Amino acid sequence: MEETPPPYDMIILGASGFTGKYVLKEALKFLRSSSSPSSSSPLKSIAIAGRNPAKLAQSLSWATHPNPPPQIPILTSDTSDFSSLLYVTSLTRLVLNCVGPFRLHGDPVVRACVQNGTDYLDICGEPEFMEKMEVEYHDQAIDKGCLVVSACGFDSVPAELGFMFNSRQFDIPNSVEAYLSLESDKKIVGNFATYESAVLGVANANVLRQLRKSRPKRPRPQIPGPPPPKGPTIEQKKELGLWAVRLPSADSAVVRRTLSILSANPSGLPGVNESADHIKKREAFWSTVKPAHFGVKIGTKSFLGILRLIAVGLFIGLLGNFSFGRWLLLKFPSFFTLGWFRKKGPTEDEVSSASFKMWFVGHGFSDSSTASLGNKKPDTQIVTRVTGPEIGYITTPIILVQCALITLSQRVDLPKGGVYPPGIVFGPTDLQERLQQNGISFDLISKA
Repeated sequence: MEETPPPYDMIILGASGFTGKYVLKEALKFLRSSSSPSSSSPLKSIAIAGRNPAKLAQSLSWATHPNPPPQIPILTSDTSDFSSLLYVTSLTRLVLNCVGPFRLHGDPVVRACVQNGTDYLDICGEPEFMEKMEVEYHDQAIDKGCLVVSACGFDSVPAELGFMFNSRQFDIPNSVEAYLSLESDKKIVGNFATYESAVLGVANANVLRQLRKSRPKRPRPQIPGPPPPKGPTIEQKKELGLWAVRLPSADSAVVRRTLSILSANPSGLPGVNESADHIKKREAFWSTVKPAHFGVKIGTKSFLGILRLIAVGLFIGLLGNFSFGRWLLLKFPSFFTLGWFRKKGPTEDEVSSASFKMWFVGHGFSDSSTASLGNKKPDTQIVTRVTGPEIGYITTPIILVQCALITLSQRVDLPKGGVYPPGIVFGPTDLQERLQQNGISFDLISKA
């Protein structure tokens, strides 16, 4: 006897938050209805959930303005009330979690999804949370047949797909360095929850170190040639027109997790019920992705901009280590970030005027004989680039919703279950093509 499918294809949890309302707005573009059936979309039913039904209703009105809001169910659920999460996650095939910081609010949502066998995607950029969820729930998620995939937003899909796109241009890559440049005609203002996550990340850095020490060593991919030199703290990258400094984001950790899983599963992860055609496609895709050393830097066009970045990093790094310092950082975000973050978030004008460029500078070898000489330096450089709109409120919802549509429409081709980074799950799907159709471009810039 077949189980009755849940009433909703997808529930957006935290749809009244800064990012959540933009995720809702993006998702509604793909909702099939009798008046405007998007025939290619698998999304036939959607609900929104959160603590405050009135705020959720406001978000729905905002997302559809100037048109009247559609009749979408509004569900009350609180991350501090596990029974409400258990109920809400039982009503859907897929949860999109937009409630951060995830180290404070994410665990019970993942636990509820795993107990119900419900697929879960989020926009987390916190390595400690992601790796803790893998430790706690990976085996249970496999048993229950549900996917738990974090970092399905700007953290860290552009880094993962951008790395793969660069790696696939090479015969034998050695290293790929990403350079992120944020641009705007107006002021760049970040998401406060992202800032709060960074502050808490500094406070809990030791927890992440202990977590990694306590785990069995991950398989390490074999990378031809010597590791790249460390390089200066501040780098002038003339060919990109940027000054750059190391960015302590989740991207490097997420890419390393995907490469580690790939080194143990060279053909990728088999789908739960994939066709022979998809098996061929998956194996062919992963045969072209080669491991390489990976790092991320953030760049600005002026040296003064880099000094400003370093100053903000020092404030967070020094004050984030003790409770009064964290209180100051979170009480006065605009002061300690020199205007980059504020509690009320950016205006709609500031969002619409912002964009990003992420350059990937890859170094590798032109042939295997050069690579086999252990101390030989790479002799080939390939530059690729990923570009798109504002990262937190436009790019992140585009990515999350496309990952959701793939999960709903291509579930048989995805792994049965488990806790994974996005690259290993969505790499061999058509995610890159979908992002290109929705305003995020992948370009080959030069080969030398």
